[in-house]
Amino acid sequence: MKNETEIWLVEDNQIFATGVQRVLNHMDDMKCGGHYSSVEKAFAALESGRKPDIILLDVQLPGMDGISALSHFKSMAPEAKVVILTVIDDAEKIFRAVCAGASGYMLKSSSSAQIAEAIKQVIDGGAPMTPEVARKVLDTLADNEDQKDQKDATYEITPRQRDILRLMADGLVKKEIADALNISINTVSTHMQRVYEKLHVTTNTGAVAKALRKKLI
Repeated sequence: MKNETEIWLVEDNQIFATGVQRVLNHMDDMKCGGHYSSVEKAFAALESGRKPDIILLDVQLPGMDGISALSHFKSMAPEAKVVILTVIDDAEKIFRAVCAGASGYMLKSSSSAQIAEAIKQVIDGGAPMTPEVARKVLDTLADNEDQKDQKDATYEITPRQRDILRLMADGLVKKEIADALNISINTVSTHMQRVYEKLHVTTNTGAVAKALRKKLI
């Protein structure tokens, strides 16, 4: 016979918690036997040796908040899957929760059937999110990638280093670049070495090729 999935609910709203427990305890192969009004109480239960399969975790709690507690739960009960269940749909909080190891993020406005289905998805290895939450995560990921791309697009090349890259692309050697810019050969060498480091290349041709490909010059 398949063992019941042990579910813990870390939630300080007693009315909401009672409703969720009632629904889950009527589901086949599920048992929501642990309800804790704070993460500290849940930690104490874990320290006593009890281990859940799934933790439904609120964000706004007395004491430590749910997102800050995520890493502690993952450390104390590494086999447990944590699903954030909250009224908060703030994009930054959602992103933090996902990065901290949450296996799903559901809003409390979800129906009981949706919450139960989310737990089934987690058990099967999925990562459930409501469409609204998924969109916020994707938007945040896209914004972060855009910021990264913008930073990488410049590679933090200075105006002087850009001048040297242009002259390198024209085929000038170090002495000719130094004469053109009225600087010493040693200064040119220093700039070129920094350009190599920033572009992650080791040769003049590599630097010029990447600078042209990335439209730095």
